[in-house]
Amino acid sequence: MNLNSKSEAYAAAGVDITAGYKAVELMKQHVARTATEGVCSDVGGFGGLFEIDLTGITKPVLVSGTDGVGTKLKLAFLMDKHDTVGIDCVAMCVNDIICVGAKPLLFLDYIACGKNVPERIADIVKGVADGCVMSGAALIGGETAEMPGFYPEDEYDLAGYSTGVVDKDKIIDNTKMQAGDVIIALPSSGVHSNGFSLVRKVFDVENADIKTPVEALGGRSVGETLLTPTKIYVKPVLALLEKCDVKGISHITGGGFYENIPRSIPDGLCARIRKADVRVLPIFKLIREKGGISERDMFNTFNMGVGMSIVVPADQADEALAILRAQGEDAYRLGEIVTSDNGEKIELC
Repeated sequence: MNLNSKSEAYAAAGVDITAGYKAVELMKQHVARTATEGVCSDVGGFGGLFEIDLTGITKPVLVSGTDGVGTKLKLAFLMDKHDTVGIDCVAMCVNDIICVGAKPLLFLDYIACGKNVPERIADIVKGVADGCVMSGAALIGGETAEMPGFYPEDEYDLAGYSTGVVDKDKIIDNTKMQAGDVIIALPSSGVHSNGFSLVRKVFDVENADIKTPVEALGGRSVGETLLTPTKIYVKPVLALLEKCDVKGISHITGGGFYENIPRSIPDGLCARIRKADVRVLPIFKLIREKGGISERDMFNTFNMGVGMSIVVPADQADEALAILRAQGEDAYRLGEIVTSDNGEKIELC
C-alpha cells in the first residue's frame, strides 16, 4: 500500500485514494489465481502484459469481446451479495468469443462505484477471478473508479473485456452448415445476465420479498435464484472443437432464441426447434406465470434454459453429446437444420 499518497482535499470531495490502494491489496490474492504462462506483469501497473503462445497456430487471429452485467446488479445490491456478479461479467465476454472458436487468453475488468469499500471491491474481483479460472483466461488488469455524486454510495457498475486467439483456418463461420445438421443444447444455469429489466418489473424486486424460499424454485428464494451466475461454456466447447466439426455456435443472451440462434445460421437455412424439446427451467415458468408474458415474448427475451446452441453434423451428434457430457454438461438434442422456405432462420414449432 502506498502510504505517501493521500489527498485530504480529494477525500473531502468523496474520493478516498487510500481505499483504492487497500482494495488492490485485497484483490491481489484473487488475481493471482488466474495467472497463466503468458502473464508478464503484476496488477497495479499502467497496462497488463501478456505473451501469446502461438504453438500449433499458423494464422493467429485475435478475437475480442466486451460486456457488462446489466441491471442484474440491482439484485446484488438488494441481496447484499457481490462475489458472483464477476462470474457473470466474465461469462458474457468469453461465451461470446468462444462462438467463433477462440480460446480466451486474458481479461480486464472495470468497476465504477459511488464509494470505494475495499472489502466489497475485493468480493467483486473474487467473482471475476472465479470466472477467469473457469474459462482459462488470465486477469491481467482492470480499473476501479470512485465516482461520488454519479453513483449512489452503495451501488456500482461492472464491465469487462476479453481477448482470445483462434487459427484463421479454424474460425467457426457457418459456411459448411447444411440441412440435416443437428442442433445441440447446452443448458443454462438460470436467467444468466439478460432480461433483468423485465425480471425486476415482474417480481417488483425493490418492494417485494425476494429472500423467502419458494417451493416452485426448489426451496430457493427468488433473489438467490436470480443471482445464480451465468454458466461459462469455454472449456466444454474447446474440448468439443478438438474432436468434432462444429459448424455454428450461438450464445443465447438478450433477445433469446429469436435473436441469437439466427446469428449463426447462413441464408437459406433455418433452425427448427420443437418448443416441447426445450428443457425450460422453473424460474422461467414462474416469470411467465407471474408476469402474464406470452410464450413468444419469453422465447424472444430469455434463454429459457438453453445458454448455448451448437450445430454439428448428424453423424457426429452422438459423439458430440458424449464429449460434452464428459465435460459435465447435460447436453441434449435441441433441433435440426432445415432448408428455409421463407427466409426465416429459426422456426419454433
